[in-house]
Amino acid sequence: MGTSTGASRRVTADPGLVDDAECTILHADMDAFFAAVELRRRPELAGRPMMVGSTYGRGVVLSATYEARRYGIRSAMPVSRAMGLCPGIAVVEPDLAAYRAASLEVMRLFDDVTPNVQPLSVDEAFLDVSGLRRLSGRPGAVAQKLRQRISAELHLTCTIGAAASKFLAKLASGLAKPDGLLIIPPAEAIGVLHPLGVQYLWGVGPKTADSLRRVGIATVGDLARLDRATLTSVVGASSADRLHELAWARDDRTVAPRPAESSMSADETFVADIGDRAELVRELLRLADRLARRMRSSGQQARTVAIRLRYSDFTTVNRSVTLDAPTDLARTIHQAAVAQLTRLNPTRPARLIGIRLEQLVDAADAVSQLDFGEPAPPGWRVAETVSDQVAARFGAGAMGPASLLASPVRPLQSRDPAPPTDERSGSRAKPAPHPE
Repeated sequence: MGTSTGASRRVTADPGLVDDAECTILHADMDAFFAAVELRRRPELAGRPMMVGSTYGRGVVLSATYEARRYGIRSAMPVSRAMGLCPGIAVVEPDLAAYRAASLEVMRLFDDVTPNVQPLSVDEAFLDVSGLRRLSGRPGAVAQKLRQRISAELHLTCTIGAAASKFLAKLASGLAKPDGLLIIPPAEAIGVLHPLGVQYLWGVGPKTADSLRRVGIATVGDLARLDRATLTSVVGASSADRLHELAWARDDRTVAPRPAESSMSADETFVADIGDRAELVRELLRLADRLARRMRSSGQQARTVAIRLRYSDFTTVNRSVTLDAPTDLARTIHQAAVAQLTRLNPTRPARLIGIRLEQLVDAADAVSQLDFGEPAPPGWRVAETVSDQVAARFGAGAMGPASLLASPVRPLQSRDPAPPTDERSGSRAKPAPHPE
């Protein structure tokens, strides 16, 4: 297998020495992603325990450096408990807009390797590289080049597992963490898999693992040799069949690229209700800018722009308009959203405002039509494209509409479903836990 083996770490020492001919499924997983993004812009914190999590309310740990993990700190742990485990740990408030931008950078590199990418979360994906041998070389070489590009271009680290199945590829990346590469050829699969604890099987959580241990099943090998009737009595018939197959390294699932989104949306809930129309117009610009970046990144355009307004009593109203031609420009989206706000003519303060883009089409298939309204300035698309490039290199907040720079409004919570998962942002919000 060409690996170096330790108590908790296996890595492929030289991909060229491994028979990787059938290992055409890669599982790429960024290392301590949110924490790594913060270290990229806060190098002074490198090498010390650090975690990303909100100290407001009942915040949880979203990510922790490996130095912090030595103290037992893990994702989804209450921040207060983590601070007790490691007094003096650096705590960084989450900036999910920055993580979202970094995720888009990562997914762009994945897409550069192969069109057959199946994202699992904001920082991990399966890649099918079976058709790349003549163009890019063997799977191990493809994985190594991808890791090098992520390091050189994004200044982040990525662990990759390569195998003939999704289960083994994901297992391999977990075993190679952090910043490693592990290739598991089919001939070596059972030897790697059977000595591992039963919790390494996909779908075996702590409760199931405890139930299996109570009947003497501690390792994957134990489960593989267990008679089916006993296994069924512990985990049920459907789970028994699946776990038995996985225990023998059998997994016929293929990499399924994520289908194009049918809609995109983003909204903001405010710390205090907003009744000033100018502030609502400014927040619509913020949302339009965010969504337009996502549209251009995904290669899509929208024909319908809808807005949502929610009042303090949770009454919610919606308005939408279908454009003459699809768009991915923030200026056009914002103009349409403001027009719908005018239609709504809110008579009381709002606690939430949002934009939803519908009827999405591939940008390459979008047909431009004559615009009989006020035309956009000739260089507007160029300006927004340059803004995308600046954001990709320096972060989402590096460049944007000038009117947002001094905005006094601070949202309590922004909701922006970014591919491939929904995320919640806002300095005082409690984001959903992100397991790493």
